[in-house]
Amino acid sequence: MKLYNTLTRKKEEFHEIKPGTVTIYACGPTVYDYFHIGNARPFITFDVLRRYFEFCGKKVRFVQNFTDIDDKMIKRANADGITVKELGDRFIEEYYKDAGELGVGRATVHPRATECISDIIRIVQTLVDKDMAYEKNGDVFYRTTRFKGYGKLSHYPIEQLESGARIEVNDNKENPLDFVIWKAAKPGEPSWDSPWGKGRPGWHIECSAMANKYLGKTIDIHCGGVDLIFPHHENEIAQSESANGCEFAHFWLHNGHINVDSKKMSKSLGNFFTVRDAAQAYGYETIRFFMLSSHYRSPINYSADVLVSAKAGLERLYTAKNNLEFSIKSAKTQDMTDAEKASLAEYDVFRTKFCEKMDDDLNTADAISVLFDFARKINGEQAVSVQFGQALLDRFTELCGVLNILTNDMPAQIPADVQALVDERAQARRERDFARADEIRNRLADMGVILEDTKDGVKVLMKK
Repeated sequence: MKLYNTLTRKKEEFHEIKPGTVTIYACGPTVYDYFHIGNARPFITFDVLRRYFEFCGKKVRFVQNFTDIDDKMIKRANADGITVKELGDRFIEEYYKDAGELGVGRATVHPRATECISDIIRIVQTLVDKDMAYEKNGDVFYRTTRFKGYGKLSHYPIEQLESGARIEVNDNKENPLDFVIWKAAKPGEPSWDSPWGKGRPGWHIECSAMANKYLGKTIDIHCGGVDLIFPHHENEIAQSESANGCEFAHFWLHNGHINVDSKKMSKSLGNFFTVRDAAQAYGYETIRFFMLSSHYRSPINYSADVLVSAKAGLERLYTAKNNLEFSIKSAKTQDMTDAEKASLAEYDVFRTKFCEKMDDDLNTADAISVLFDFARKINGEQAVSVQFGQALLDRFTELCGVLNILTNDMPAQIPADVQALVDERAQARRERDFARADEIRNRLADMGVILEDTKDGVKVLMKK
């Protein structure tokens, strides 16, 4: 498998540090609100990365943090008249609800920054002891000029970073590019005891501490949105490698932006849509399919049209699945015929092609194209045996399962009111009352039920 490494700016063959086990750290949400469509992209992308490694037989230790203490959280908690912890607890639960509906599995560990304060203080103290950090008026800053590799992830010389980067202004800094790793307490803010007085951690140091605690000093893959390359991930590298004396992560993966009217979607610009609101209109699975229909590193544009298109594409795959389920139900025999055994071998090529696409830098867009080719071939089949139909269904759903799509199964049985109308329509057709039959078909369509007449009977499809 080859992955594009932001650190080297090229695709590289991936080899895990410990054979058979992959360690991944993904930057998680700051839990002060519902997450938006732009936030959802890395959650979905790196969920698929984990699932594909597991599909390939590897064990994955996946850590995704919650930032549950920062300026935004303090401001929101004060506005709502609750504690920062109460705010964090609320939106962590809301994250789990939306992420679960999106098909994003839970990480091996979901650490909270506030649960790792002692680990954070220990790293800060190590950096101070090594003279890589300094204290001023209760704040502790990292000395960027002491780290020779600063800028190696963003690929900018330190002089350019100093003049043009997003740098927090603070009169206590020795150098404008230095960044805070421990903040002195302010009145009314949560704080913890430390060797430098009461305070709270800076954002960057939180991820270094949590990655180190749960995955070790060097990890296989660190991932997140492209907007995190600088300063967040650049600073993580500097402080982690200074403290531990070794490489922090072998691979750095970053997904592209989601744009609205050619502008990055973000809460600061006010052009964002929460996943929950979008799901009410299009469904959670449609959002997931939309994200995976483009290569993860490419920017994608959010609009109603593209979501409608994604929904239609998803329904095409569901149709293939439903056709197989109907073939199995109406099959004439149990065991495969010789012709079916020969035909089955032709389907193995789809698994090979699917894996080739996924091995090429997690190219889910092309992998989905393989699924569409698979679906077209399925739709041209008519299973004679249950065994053949089930074998095709197993192969198709296995690949869809890597992307965690087509998870909404057909109802176990057709509701009684729907079946009554289906039977009434069948009677009308036998009596050649086609006007009545069409009227019933239209009524069922309004109820979300699609009828398909086949030589083996009427196929009843319940829309998802």
